[in-house]
Amino acid sequence: MSWRPTYRSSKFRNVYGKVAQRENCFDGIPITKNVHDNHFCAVNSKFVAVVTESAGGGSFIVIPLLQSGRLDSHYPKVCGHQGNVLDIKWNPFFENIIASCSEDTSVRVWEIPEGGLRRNMTEAVLELYGHSRRVGLIEWHPTSSGILFSAGYDYKILIWNLEIGEPVKMIDCHTDVILSMSFNTDGSLLATSCKDKKLRVIEPRSGAVLQQASCKNHRVNRVVFLGNMKRLLTTGVSRWNTRQIALWDQEDLSMPIVEEDIDGLSGLLFPFYDADTHMLYLAGKGDGNIRYFEITTEKPYLQYLMEFRSPAPQKGLGVMPKHGLDVGACEVYRFYKLVTLKGLIEPISMIVPRRSDTYQEDIYPMTAGTEPALSASEWLSGINRDPVLMSLKDGYHRPNQLVFKAPVKEKKSVVVNGIDLLENVPPRTENELLRMFFRQQDELRRLKEELTTKDVRIRQLELELNNLKNVSPNNV
Repeated sequence: MSWRPTYRSSKFRNVYGKVAQRENCFDGIPITKNVHDNHFCAVNSKFVAVVTESAGGGSFIVIPLLQSGRLDSHYPKVCGHQGNVLDIKWNPFFENIIASCSEDTSVRVWEIPEGGLRRNMTEAVLELYGHSRRVGLIEWHPTSSGILFSAGYDYKILIWNLEIGEPVKMIDCHTDVILSMSFNTDGSLLATSCKDKKLRVIEPRSGAVLQQASCKNHRVNRVVFLGNMKRLLTTGVSRWNTRQIALWDQEDLSMPIVEEDIDGLSGLLFPFYDADTHMLYLAGKGDGNIRYFEITTEKPYLQYLMEFRSPAPQKGLGVMPKHGLDVGACEVYRFYKLVTLKGLIEPISMIVPRRSDTYQEDIYPMTAGTEPALSASEWLSGINRDPVLMSLKDGYHRPNQLVFKAPVKEKKSVVVNGIDLLENVPPRTENELLRMFFRQQDELRRLKEELTTKDVRIRQLELELNNLKNVSPNNV
């Protein structure tokens, strides 16, 4: 009987994490202290966006990647929300378009000018209202150019068609707060984890729940589709309060394929999956380390590779899309780590060690590009298409110059003393309600004074009229 090693050969066994030099980090950033379980960071090949601390409403900053170093304390912000910003996501096909959601129940779409902001931005391209409570999650559709999903604390998921600026579908199968959303490769399936301890696979256009798991032993927090492997991976907590990951068959959620305990810490585990290399990265909120695994379709399914360690705890992590990586350095993944205590954004590159300087085709297969596979109306009509693939060999070249066009809506207004009544009804936050109340009190006071003045003037005119009547007969 031949001896077999306990590990399997893998080209990613020696992947290591490399922290960028200090001059390539972003320093002096007032990162939000909000305790909402989210990344608060979004990255693409042009900009890095981070949710910041602000007084009176919510804001985030957008920094061009080339402007690293210490940030000016008066750097302009995107500050149109009336409540704290809870999530931000870049459009995968239009690199200057970013969506945000907030405690003010709105979802907003912004267009960032080339070169970044020069002054505070308060006007959004689109303002989307449909949730009755705060909105905690947003996700862009992976293949359609104008479809955006939002999940609110009203337990509903809304599907927005940005070509018309309206919600076209509401998914209301959840009975508690939705914790995470993830799409499969072509966007035909949506997986969600919920605070009601259930894992669901949903057909988003019809809202039908195709599979559902009641997780009693494994309390699910986050879920992610594993590319085209027809697998789901969840992170959560076991019955003994240890952090745990579980692998599921998307067509049968009755039992997990495998469960694996990670450690006994309490921070939330964020999963990141790279479909090109089949690598899974696990980063805990408040941890300083990032573990990575390789996922296979055969046993043992999850192969532990290595761990990146750092003493600084992470608030959240942004991920660079594939076309923004440095292929010359054999970089296969890049995180942007938020370090709240230092006000720092720290890039971390995951690198495959290779001696050759030539292009490594085995670690850079064709990957999802920046061209949409179908429009919003095509996807809503029932068409599914895989992403349009691109090669990283010749660097990143945009295949066509797409332009984001927001729908033009006729805006009706009823203006009274500079107050647009239709625009400000109903108030969506407590602060907005108080502002409206005091403005209406001022308006009522002004109207009462105006009414009193007119009453006095009417009396004066009546007396003058009586005097004229009395004088007229004497003259005759």
